[in-house]
Amino acid sequence: MALYVLYYVLAAVLLFIIGVYTLTTKRSIIKMIIGIEIMINAAHLNFIALSTNFPGGVVDPFAQSVVLISMAVGAAVIALALLLSVHVYRTYKTLDITLLRRLRR
Repeated sequence: MALYVLYYVLAAVLLFIIGVYTLTTKRSIIKMIIGIEIMINAAHLNFIALSTNFPGGVVDPFAQSVVLISMAVGAAVIALALLLSVHVYRTYKTLDITLLRRLRR
């Protein structure tokens, strides 16, 4: 593995750790959605970094197209999640996940 690829993989691991930290420690739905998006971007970065051809350092076009499609689908999913969180806020006047879990009982 080339050294520059290792830097990208380390950056992806760091981004994934930041996303997991955000997802596990924050109570707001919006912050949890941001944490999930950071984790997805880390996976995209890792996929692109590991799909490089080592002699020329060129990225495989198939990997680029897969990541591009995944980003488009991810944008639609995040938009839907934000729409649902706006609806939850209008209904319950809070985005705190601990308060929303109490409503289930």
